[in-house]
Amino acid sequence: MAVSVLVVDDSGFFRKRLTEILSASGDIQVVGVATNGREGVEMAQKLRPDVITMDYEMPVMDGITAVREILKHQFVPVLMFSSLTYDGARVTLDALDAGAVDFLPKNFEDIAKDTSQLQQILRDRILSVARSGPGTRPNRSAPPLSARPRVAPAPVRPATGGRATLQRSTPEPEQAVRSSGRKTPPRHYDVVGIGTSTGGPIALQKVLTVLPKNFPAPIVLVQHMPASFTPAFADRLNKLCNIDVREAKEGDVLKPGLALLAPGGKQMMIENRGGQGRVRILPGDERLNYKPCADVTFGSLARSFPGKTLGVILTGMGADGKEGCRLMKASGSIVWSQDEKTSVIYGMPMAVAKAGLSDEVLPLQDIGNRLMEGVS
Repeated sequence: MAVSVLVVDDSGFFRKRLTEILSASGDIQVVGVATNGREGVEMAQKLRPDVITMDYEMPVMDGITAVREILKHQFVPVLMFSSLTYDGARVTLDALDAGAVDFLPKNFEDIAKDTSQLQQILRDRILSVARSGPGTRPNRSAPPLSARPRVAPAPVRPATGGRATLQRSTPEPEQAVRSSGRKTPPRHYDVVGIGTSTGGPIALQKVLTVLPKNFPAPIVLVQHMPASFTPAFADRLNKLCNIDVREAKEGDVLKPGLALLAPGGKQMMIENRGGQGRVRILPGDERLNYKPCADVTFGSLARSFPGKTLGVILTGMGADGKEGCRLMKASGSIVWSQDEKTSVIYGMPMAVAKAGLSDEVLPLQDIGNRLMEGVS
């Protein structure tokens, strides 16, 4: 059965173009178009679509207000289209806070170089958010295989001159997800790494706002996000949290009570210099699916602080983080993953848990408190 989509946008050109692209896919059907937020609210109640695409700046009613109004009456995944600017990032983060599931650039040239690639990316994103949930509903499905990376992200080793090089891994049989009942004993960690993607901005907000200002370990964050978005996201978290949060830059020193967010469009690695963690920022490697990539950062943590790292994988599409967590586990470190029920998309944490790498599988609302209990 085709996934039904309602397109809400005040630009006639954009509505027509998006409808043409989505309709070319046999498993997606555009069932309606609305020219402003108020029409979008009314048509959502009438048509009950599987997914809504939403512009943020429209007459009569803006997209953020429309998202809030729609979600008062029904749960439906909303995919926002926004501009890749600092102001666009702030508005998009407000939309995610209002309940939108994910976002994409409104300028299609920022998404793909050609029409076939664009059609595939839009199709995959629509199908993946169609299978998402509000974070509390049970029985959600994982994203379709087409929505997962074509090549699984691989652990990365620094080569001569600081370049990132790929290392392939062989597939392994899936294992059952471990029960979340067992708790790892409290211990000292030199660093906590958190990786996430779709649903991550709100998940990170819920986890980090629980932590006290004197949280005893440094934190590094990897959120799949464009370069223009990470400064605004770091600023937003810093205003909401007791700990300090900022976008990472070359040479930053890891400190307790400080969370460093990997910059969008680049890769962040952590080096151990005399027992002190320092940030390396490398250009985004085109051979990797994600920029930033959790596998890159987690792999560097496994090498720099073997046995002294806590890795946490939150909601997200795909399997980024699995290979980095494998390296962490091999070095003696601990890994936690978010459970299916509270994940917006159970892709990244599912990959880690089914590979048998999770020491604890936790609901989102417990992760902040577990960090306070488990990190000394």
